Amino acid sequence: MGIRIGTGYDVHILKEGRKLIIGGVEIPYEKGLLGHSDADVLTHAVMDSMLGAAALGDIGRHFPDNDDSFKNICSITLLKKTSEILKENGFSVNNIDATIVAQRPKMAPYIEKMRKNIADAINTDIKNISIKATTTEGLGFEGEGKGISAQAVCTVLQ
Repeated sequence: MGIRIGTGYDVHILKEGRKLIIGGVEIPYEKGLLGHSDADVLTHAVMDSMLGAAALGDIGRHFPDNDDSFKNICSITLLKKTSEILKENGFSVNNIDATIVAQRPKMAPYIEKMRKNIADAINTDIKNISIKATTTEGLGFEGEGKGISAQAVCTVLQ
């Protein structure tokens, strides 16, 4: 069995009038992330890391933002489809390690639910999913509250 590694990164702008959904969890906040889908920055980074590990492109290739069938779609639904794409190509997820970068709101109360949502979507044990959160100490667009980013690393088995 071969082990492969992929990385993913995503960023979205915070905007009033949108829900804030991260890791499939709706987080109470005065702003939400702007995007074609629900703009779930964590789930998008996870999907890109999975696809990258399997050398199957990125989420834009599989779920383009000019396709109206993906407008406002739940990113956890797209994560399930990404998991199916990997399985169809002979890959299985070994583990995922991800980091959310946001000054506010605090992510800690929601991380266990995010882990469960992602584990359930890809049909793996929650112990295979690590999610962390950090701030930028007020620096950059995340620190200024203009947006949120996420990074993920995934190992897959072939």
